[in-house]
Formats: sequence, C-alpha cells, structure tokens
Amino acid sequence: MTPFEAGTFTPAPGRGPLGRMLATQVGLETRLALRQGEQVLLTLIIPLALLVGLSLLRVVPLPEPRVDAALGTVLALAVMSTAFTSQAISLGFDRRYGVLRRLAATAVPRWLVVLGRLGGMAAVVVVQLVVLGLVAVALGWRPDPGSLGAVLLLVALGTAAFGAVGVLLGGTLRAELVLAVANIVWFVLLFAGGVLVPASALPGPLAAVVVLLPSGALAEGLRATLLGGGPSVGQIVVLLAWAVVGGAIATRTVRWS
Repeated sequence: MTPFEAGTFTPAPGRGPLGRMLATQVGLETRLALRQGEQVLLTLIIPLALLVGLSLLRVVPLPEPRVDAALGTVLALAVMSTAFTSQAISLGFDRRYGVLRRLAATAVPRWLVVLGRLGGMAAVVVVQLVVLGLVAVALGWRPDPGSLGAVLLLVALGTAAFGAVGVLLGGTLRAELVLAVANIVWFVLLFAGGVLVPASALPGPLAAVVVLLPSGALAEGLRATLLGGGPSVGQIVVLLAWAVVGGAIATRTVRWS
C-alpha cells in the first residue's frame, strides 16, 4: 500500500495561471523602468524642473494660479514621456537584444506581454503622480477633492492611449528607428501638440488637428480640470479611441524580434 494516491506525482505540463504571469510581468517591467537612470531623467527630473520653472518664473504666460495650470501641463508631459517615449524605446531595444524572442519561447502570450508592459508603465506613472503632486503642494497647489477623480481618469486614459501607441511603435520598427522617431514625436507633441502651447494659441488648422491628438486632449483636459473646470466629452472620447485602436493594433502587430 502506497502512502500517496495514484497520479499524485504525475507531471502536468502547461502554463501557469494567467493572473500570476501578468503580475510577474508587471513587476519585472516596473523594476527595470525604475533602474534605468536615463528613463528616470526623462520621466521624472525633466517634469519636476518644468513644474518648478513654470510655477515660479513668469516666462510663459499662464492663468492664475500658475501652479495649477503648470501642474496640468507637466502631468501631461510626464504621462507622454513615460507611456510613449520611454515605452517605445525600451521595447525597441528589448527586441533588438532578443528579450522578446526569449519570452516567445515561453508560454507567455503576446497580449500578456503588451498588458505587462502597460502595467509596469502605469506603476511608474503612479510614482510620478505622487512626486509631482507633493512638489506642487509645496509650491502652493491646493487640490480640490472634487476634481481629483477627473484628473485620475484623464491620467489613466492618457496612459493607456500613449502606452498603446508606444508599444505599437516599439514593437514594429527597428530599435535605431524607434529611438529617432520616438524622440522626434516627443518634441513635436511637446511644442506643437497642445502640451506646452494650448490649442487656442495655435493656428486654426493646427489647432483643429491638436484636439484630436492624445497630447492635446490630455493636456487641455488636465489644465481645464485643475483650473476649476472639467474635461469635455470629446477629450475623453479621443483618449479612449487612441487607447482602444492603438492597443488592438499593437496586440496583433508586435514582433518578437
């Protein structure tokens, strides 16, 4: 008589639970993002310097209170830097160095890789929100509890929209091309995409295009919310559309190498 039932030690090959796989992937992506000094510079140091500069120096005309308007601009920049630029570049070089090819040899499906990267990116955005919020309070920002929900909604939608486009770019182009394109797009959106310069201050045809971009919708919505208003339905729809369409395309087109 054996002490164990028949079949107790029978091998049962197969992938693990999807929830555990996703949590592991998110944790890995978060640690890797926070360890990279150049990524921290892009995603945190530059937004912090811009927040302090726009709040204290009257070089750029902003509505009062200045720190509220500056915080909306800087939050949009932080989300764009983390979710789009950093995400695209890191994914492009992960493909180049064979990281995704090794993942392809495991049971991790492509859609879970995309979700894992988006989850790790969202964790970095949370760190940005906390740090930038604390600095803004030190500069005189007094958060309105009624607007915080709208701010979090816009940040979540903006993160999803920019993240989907970042994964799409980094998962399809060569690493060197991703590096060039991601940085060029970052600068274009910063100065002509509604982030630093409001859509109302841009020429008519450009303003009409900017409101349809995730940068314009996110920055305009955040500024309006933090200055006592709220996001428009159009801004939410634009961000949601970029997130859904970009994510759907990315999950189908991301290459392992």
